[in-house]
Amino acid sequence: MGVKAALPRYELYFYNVVLCMAMFWAARWIFEVSSSNTNRKTFKTSVQTGWYYSGRRMDTADVEWMMWFSTFREHIIFALSGHVIFAKICSMLAPQYRSLVFLVYGMLAVFTSMGWAYITLILSHCVLLYSISLVKLRWLCFMAGLTTLATFKMEPFISWQAGFVSGSFDLRPVLFYGGCGFTIMRCMSFALENCEKKDGNYSILELLKYNFYLPFFFFGPIMTFDKFHIQANNPSLTRKEGEMWNISIQALLNLGVITIVAILFHFMYILTIPSDMKLLKHISDWALVGLAYLNLVYDWAKAAVMFGVINTVSRLDHLDPPQPPKCIMMLYMFSEMHFNRGINDWLCKYVYNYLGGKHENVMDELIASLCTFGFTALWLGPSWVVFIWALLNCFGLNFELWTAKFFTMEPFISIEMAISDSMSRRIRAVFNTFNFWTIVLYNVLALNSLEFAKLVAKRLLLRGFPFTTITVMFVTYCLIQLIKERERRQALIDDPDPIPPSVPVPPPTSAPTTITQTDSAATQPVDPNKEKAE
Repeated sequence: MGVKAALPRYELYFYNVVLCMAMFWAARWIFEVSSSNTNRKTFKTSVQTGWYYSGRRMDTADVEWMMWFSTFREHIIFALSGHVIFAKICSMLAPQYRSLVFLVYGMLAVFTSMGWAYITLILSHCVLLYSISLVKLRWLCFMAGLTTLATFKMEPFISWQAGFVSGSFDLRPVLFYGGCGFTIMRCMSFALENCEKKDGNYSILELLKYNFYLPFFFFGPIMTFDKFHIQANNPSLTRKEGEMWNISIQALLNLGVITIVAILFHFMYILTIPSDMKLLKHISDWALVGLAYLNLVYDWAKAAVMFGVINTVSRLDHLDPPQPPKCIMMLYMFSEMHFNRGINDWLCKYVYNYLGGKHENVMDELIASLCTFGFTALWLGPSWVVFIWALLNCFGLNFELWTAKFFTMEPFISIEMAISDSMSRRIRAVFNTFNFWTIVLYNVLALNSLEFAKLVAKRLLLRGFPFTTITVMFVTYCLIQLIKERERRQALIDDPDPIPPSVPVPPPTSAPTTITQTDSAATQPVDPNKEKAE
């Protein structure tokens, strides 16, 4: 109920005004803090010289962002440009062999950047997991994959394998662990798909072509083997009408977001401020709450841009890669939260949906979500912060499911049937408001630190009560209503037939949150085939 329930236009205008004013005030306070504390010790280490004509310094606390768009920008552009050129030439001359060109160019690029020892290490893991996949035992393939993944997440196996790679440069650790981690994930996908193949086995050449596709090799996203195999070996290279125009627009949008983030880093030091606990204790509640929210928005923007750049290249290769993550400003439910659709699809297919079935049984859902978060903890590297984050998000997802089932019972369902659709939407938005800040606090824990998350929670719920708490929740309520309005309009476009008022909206059935491997972002498995509940 309430998916297509409309609210009065003046009410939506009021929500827009409140939200814009709140965001402006929070941004102004963060800007003042950034401008008046430039001589602090914390700022001196992570706030460096910025654009000359801006007259301001720049927040450089995010090493990964600086690596992509500053330090190693030319190297990354050169490698991806070479891939596009060679792939285009092959597509024009011999499209049936383009997957082999992907393999050769990818291996040469990895060899040039990391050396022969790294190539040998990667090939050894590929051969090992390929050999195990020939047995066609799903549980054995999964256990072998988990074991090999653990060797890159735990000592002393990490140091032992890293010792095989000689040379030292700033990008080396990121390339080493990124390439190895994603290689294991791709090999597991290959092995599990080979178990499902009824006639014979896939060749090891298919695994190598899948693994050494350069745009996905070091940084992802992950395409499951079944999708990549069909698309990369398709000799019919035709495009839909307007596809190149859409690719060009997406590339320009990525460039625009990169520029906006760079400008933001010159005026609001949203990444450096959370690391200075002494400074945080003296800023206003609104600035602190806005800082926590902006950190989530930035991490979404980073994931969207980084995967967007890779997706643009892969779409030029006639592939259909995982889409960028759903905008964090449009999320208010655990079941829809994710920052990496590739890992989301991987987990949904091989773990969450495989164990959870139709996601109608509470116990099956609990087991599926626990196993999903357990795998995620291993993927990120076991630590107390990861364990706490995983436990909280697992609880949030299951509590969301339990609550949805509880409110479909009597007398709640009769009460909802008795009230108007618009009132049902308002009541649901109140509950979604608390859910929204639970999501923010849980993920701030992973993105920043336990101390920062505890401080935000204390100021929002205890020290700031009742004024700050009520005010922030009301502003969040306005945001939720605007999100629901956007969903309502999209639902009308997708399905113009109105939903009968007597049919209740089913509870959410998607998968839990996980953290993306862009070093620190959060992602959430969501089954794209499931009907989205409001």
